[in-house]
Amino acid sequence: MNQAFKELSSFLSLPQKIIITTHRDPDADALGSSLGWASYLIKKGHHVTVISPTEYTANLRWLSGIENVLVYEKAGDQVKCKRKMEEATLICCLDFSALSRLKDLGKVVQEAAAPKMMIDHHLEPEQFAKWMFWDTTAAATAQLVYALIKELEDNKPANVIFDIPMAECLYAGIMTDTGSFRHGNVTPEVHLAVADLMLTGFDSSRVHRLIYDNAPLSRLQFLGYVLSQKLVVLPEYRTAYMVLTESELQRFNSSTGETEGIVNYGLQVENVVMSAMFIERKGEVKISFRSVGTFSVRDLASSYFNGGGHKNASGGRSEQTVNETVATFLSILPLYQEALLNVD
Repeated sequence: MNQAFKELSSFLSLPQKIIITTHRDPDADALGSSLGWASYLIKKGHHVTVISPTEYTANLRWLSGIENVLVYEKAGDQVKCKRKMEEATLICCLDFSALSRLKDLGKVVQEAAAPKMMIDHHLEPEQFAKWMFWDTTAAATAQLVYALIKELEDNKPANVIFDIPMAECLYAGIMTDTGSFRHGNVTPEVHLAVADLMLTGFDSSRVHRLIYDNAPLSRLQFLGYVLSQKLVVLPEYRTAYMVLTESELQRFNSSTGETEGIVNYGLQVENVVMSAMFIERKGEVKISFRSVGTFSVRDLASSYFNGGGHKNASGGRSEQTVNETVATFLSILPLYQEALLNVD
């Protein structure tokens, strides 16, 4: 038992006012791990508030406890969020390793007097947390939350510790961050954690269906447009990319999150090893990168697009116009051509 765990365990032995927050544009791992951790802490007698920096996607609205999540970018929630931060005795930071990932909420967290705790699996964390439960070998933050709760509960069987809603939240995070268990980050520990959570009796196929098979017709029509009209393949670089302008998003009435996962389709093209997606929204360009094998999109994102993440799944942002951002991307591809061509 390491010192951080002993200190945290002692700290949580008394009721606390706890904030849990995660990164902007939260995905299933961000919200699943946050809500699973929140549910556990509430069961232990703590007063818990989950705060998301920005709105979350429609396919996550079924997660247990999400109806109580405050969204900092909402004008009606900002005052509540700031008050909760001032009153907090602990701030838990899940699924991010840099406060810049919180958008405007980052400054509020940074200035809050309460000690911070980090649970995360991304590279190169900032040193802002008193307690860090950080492991880049973990497939998902939800896997780390599962492991932490198990240790806090002396490794009792999952069906004793977790209820079905908690297990569903954590499973959703693990399932999505492993690409439904097909990515290279899947280890024996991942399957053992999932097998343990399934002892609660939750329906894993239901979780998959609610996340992946729960889209409005407009989203499928939008996907068809992107794949038929916007997908560009560069065989000489084994790269595919897509560009979506703000006017196109408005044309299809695309809401936050409806572009989630589309970048992955580029990797389904024969011989493509890197896929990129550029989305113009609210005065900035959000970029998603995916790759296979040894090629690190994280290095590319951090070097040129103020980004980071994982080796095969990364993101970035640009304050240039969307055309300028894409031009930058195309201009650097020759620098990576040899590495791209040599991926098995």
